[in-house]
Amino acid sequence: MTNHIVLYQPEIPQNTGNIARTCVGTGAILDIIKPMKFEINDHNVKRAGLDYWDKLQLVFHDSLEDFMATVQDRDRLHLITKFADTTYSDRDLSATDGEQYFMFGKETTGLPEPFLREYADRCLRIPMTNGIRALNLSNCAALVIYEALRQQNFAGLERVHAYPHDKLK
Repeated sequence: MTNHIVLYQPEIPQNTGNIARTCVGTGAILDIIKPMKFEINDHNVKRAGLDYWDKLQLVFHDSLEDFMATVQDRDRLHLITKFADTTYSDRDLSATDGEQYFMFGKETTGLPEPFLREYADRCLRIPMTNGIRALNLSNCAALVIYEALRQQNFAGLERVHAYPHDKLK
């Protein structure tokens, strides 16, 4: 199983850097759909991702159409949007064969409305209180990828690690 976090035209470098770090920590691939509002070598992106950039599996796509051409099974595409009726934790994300894609829209406008309408059955929502426009993008990516990994029994991740100077031992 390969999980992908897909960013559609990201605008805030710190969010992308934080998501890159989450991808490294979870074994997910980061797909970025261009255009972007910053350069990937931007200081803020590198700072947020710390020293993990060499471990990141990063794929760029020139357009939404180019990205969609790489998705073999549309049932494994999950669009994260505040307009969805289904909660992300209510979707079965437990499949451990093939690839799953968790797509997030740009920080200011989300995913394009025609695209959301075309794939309305693939849309998922993160619950939040009334009156807030949106949660932070990097937090949302972490919530969703860890729910998928929980359902996948944290396949490929260390559940316990022994540290040389373990503070609890």
